Amino acid sequence: MDTAFFLRWIATVTERVRAERDHLTDLDRAIGDADHGSNLDRGFTAVEEALVTTSPATPADVLTTTGTTLIRKVGGASGPLYGTLFRTLGRSIGDVAEVSPEALADAFADALGAIMKLGSAAEGDKTMIDALAPAVPALKVSFDAAAQAARDGARATTEMRARKGRASYLGERSVGHQDPGATSMAIVIDSLRAA
Repeated sequence: MDTAFFLRWIATVTERVRAERDHLTDLDRAIGDADHGSNLDRGFTAVEEALVTTSPATPADVLTTTGTTLIRKVGGASGPLYGTLFRTLGRSIGDVAEVSPEALADAFADALGAIMKLGSAAEGDKTMIDALAPAVPALKVSFDAAAQAARDGARATTEMRARKGRASYLGERSVGHQDPGATSMAIVIDSLRAA
């Protein structure tokens, strides 16, 4: 997978986030600030502009630019968490012209660890981790398997009680609502499959 592949992945994420903005915001309205979709849309629109102006030369350049831009442009917890995801992916794959599926799967494992550390979250806390954690081992099988695992993980958050983030303040009232962060993470992973 070369630089063009990673540009295509991020472009697909941007399109999907834009299309799902209102849905993500509706999910966030039930258990959060009602800004997850609009924040991510703003962030990935800025990423789109940054990738045009910087003309990244390597896959790592694409990922690092994406992560850095998200940290700068996305409010709340999503900016640092998604920024950490993409920057860790970039660092992990290193300065290579092409990335193997195995190397990308290993990079995602590194990114999962970094996000869990930053957010002090684990599987079952009703966060983006619930979509990312099952997708990481599934990446060793295929992009299709990873996308399915992420979608299943996001759906499973509906019956969870939130233990992290703003939703945790709701206690039992957080049950019955799908987590917006897990839903957007499933979009990111499914966009990788699509790309």
